[in-house]
Amino acid sequence: MTLARLAALHGVATAYSPSAGVTVPVPDATVVEVLAALDVDATTPEAIRASLAAVEETCARRLLPPTLVLWKDAAPRLPRPLVTLPPGTALRLTTEDGTTREPGDWGALPLGVHRLQARAGDGRTAHCTLVVAPARVPQPPARGFGLLVQLYSLLSSRSWGMGDLGDLRELADWAGRALGAGFVQVNPLHAAVPGTPTDPSPYRPSSRRFPDPVHLRVEDVPEYAYAPAHLTAEDRAELDALVARAGELREKVLRKGELIDRDAVWVLKRRALELLCAVPLGPGRHASLRGFRAAQGQALEDHATWCALVERYGSDRSQWPGDLRDPRSAATAREREELADRIDFHCRLAWLTDEQLGAAARAAREAGMDVGIVHDLAVGVHPDGADAWAQADAFAAGMSVGAPPDAFNARGQDWGLPPWRPDALAASGYTPYRDLLRGLLRHAGALRIDHVMGLFRLWWVPEGREPTEGTYVRYDADAMLAVLALEAHRAGAVVIGEDLGTVEPGVREALQRRGVLGTSVLWFERDWEGDRRPLPPETWRADCVATATTHDLPSTAARLTGEHVELRHRLGLLTRPLEQERAEDAADAAEWLAYLEELRLLPAGGPRDEEAEIRAFYRFLRRTPARMAGVWLPDAVGDRRPQNLPGTWDQYPNWRLPVADAEGRPVSLEELAASPRLHALMAEMRAPAGPAEPAPAPAAEPEAEPPMGPPGARRR
Repeated sequence: MTLARLAALHGVATAYSPSAGVTVPVPDATVVEVLAALDVDATTPEAIRASLAAVEETCARRLLPPTLVLWKDAAPRLPRPLVTLPPGTALRLTTEDGTTREPGDWGALPLGVHRLQARAGDGRTAHCTLVVAPARVPQPPARGFGLLVQLYSLLSSRSWGMGDLGDLRELADWAGRALGAGFVQVNPLHAAVPGTPTDPSPYRPSSRRFPDPVHLRVEDVPEYAYAPAHLTAEDRAELDALVARAGELREKVLRKGELIDRDAVWVLKRRALELLCAVPLGPGRHASLRGFRAAQGQALEDHATWCALVERYGSDRSQWPGDLRDPRSAATAREREELADRIDFHCRLAWLTDEQLGAAARAAREAGMDVGIVHDLAVGVHPDGADAWAQADAFAAGMSVGAPPDAFNARGQDWGLPPWRPDALAASGYTPYRDLLRGLLRHAGALRIDHVMGLFRLWWVPEGREPTEGTYVRYDADAMLAVLALEAHRAGAVVIGEDLGTVEPGVREALQRRGVLGTSVLWFERDWEGDRRPLPPETWRADCVATATTHDLPSTAARLTGEHVELRHRLGLLTRPLEQERAEDAADAAEWLAYLEELRLLPAGGPRDEEAEIRAFYRFLRRTPARMAGVWLPDAVGDRRPQNLPGTWDQYPNWRLPVADAEGRPVSLEELAASPRLHALMAEMRAPAGPAEPAPAPAAEPEAEPPMGPPGARRR
């Protein structure tokens, strides 16, 4: 019980419930290792008693916790620690703009991140961060629809072998003006960890704070236009050769059907950008770069330094000279001086990428989109990446984020991402989290948060242990949501939480209360507590983004044809006999199609028409009250292939496939814009979304049971 008490005081679970009525104990060894990652010694009974006594004494004498939250509800309530302060305690508040005041009317405090000081009558003093947050995040101005796409997969005739920010700008401009779309949602554009090859997953980045310059459109860099006048003849010839080779990469993907080769693209772009950096900046451009570097401060300098160190020593940080593993060491300071030119180069790339992100956001607004570009925040970062290096104190050493075993994955999952330490976040006033959100929201109309349940708790797996031997560690969800609400309010951005999988009770309600939209995927919206039939459209939750599929799931065409089952069979991923999987999958699709017929969203009794059936699914989404409905762009042209197949690594080309048609032929952005199939689908999305018509009596239940319940915790 003493270990359990110590663990509870640090938010570490000693048991968890994978399903209702089931409790699984966590191994004591796991609890001890997780506490050690929080600098708490629990290795012996004596150490446990000493650690427990120390933390209990700290709690008893502490006037204020490291961070407090005040929500600007209709009647703001003081946080409990302020209510229970000893009588006579004097308080002084310093607002984030430097104004000092003695708190009086707490409801009149400005939104922001302030500093609160307390002095008790017995001489004790304390200070903490006070986050004053709006009650809710901004909401979409109206119900609308938009496109979901993995940016790298969408190539145009101007791409350098993968989709880029120029393509995003063009897509947003066209989708807003020609289709009436209200948003475009893209994958995380975070900086990747270089390697041979680079990990192509956008969900295991080096840095979530800074985007990857591989997404730059080289020709859109203003200095490109002046290159002929400022480069030597030799450099001009090299730049022309790079552009020609980029065209060859593009043609290999679009015309020959080869995979997207991110590494080859970056080799060309990096050299082209190095050449363009020799072109002098004009006074205005130079001032813009200086202003950007000043605004981004130490975070950008650290990120650029890490990039330069990787060029010299490689991306495996365990192979670096020991002193360089500390960003504040004297050895690192010397390297900063030696690598100053490369650090300047990487700072400039961050600036150029920021400019092109801003251009895409402006294009979306000017095209009439009411939300605009929806950016994606991955759940974590690579353990050898820039963020883990620069913010080592904020991450739990020797720990990895994952998922516990459940009905859908008995072995659990280890995602290889180091978790933030909740104590370090609170002690810093959530500075790393605030800076991260502010950077991502800088050019976002909305932010999608991957695995949004991580704001409440994360499954920590100690290094060397199986995912089944992990445990949950709790975060201060009130503070995490308050910071999120504040930064979203300042940016005027909508927030979308990816809440698929295992969700503990109360989480969705807490997110809804703060205005965070959820994610509802058609195939999983069933009456799981009753007859398991598809949920009627009018019973869906309104506070969500409704989609037919996601990047981790089969496309709608693959669902209808059963091709996703055949793919998993070829790769040896099925856990049941093929015929059983086929039968259950066919029954699932047949039940949905029968329901669409009941609702008169699909003609009854006619021959199978894949395009009409896909349109009917999206017509169904428009019948729901969902605030936002997302069209998976590959669905618009009948693509059969998933962008990512969970459970595979080298067996399937995850994150390297271009958008393709029903025959697997890559489709360029220009071809998409001219596609009759796409325009027919988008016409359905623009049509008024009325209620479903009265339906005849429900059809008999299919004999085969549907194949799956709500999705379990999943990973890329």
